[in-house]
Amino acid sequence: MKTAVSIPDELFNRAEVIARKSGKSRSQLYQEALAEYLLRRDPGAVTQAMDEVLVDIDPEHDQWSIEAGRRTLERNEW
Repeated sequence: MKTAVSIPDELFNRAEVIARKSGKSRSQLYQEALAEYLLRRDPGAVTQAMDEVLVDIDPEHDQWSIEAGRRTLERNEW
């Protein structure tokens, strides 16, 4: 979908530099930036993304990982 938005000149210029340096089109840069912005503000999306990644990981937990997780949780205040 095509859309038009207004952004400050300085922000536009900074985005142009990043797009050029990364070899991406302006549209691709804006798509990625908007997707990241939305992901950061939707806690359910973060959980869903993590769940999707975990499907690809071996479901068997090794003892080292279990112990490392336990120790990490003990050191942090909830």
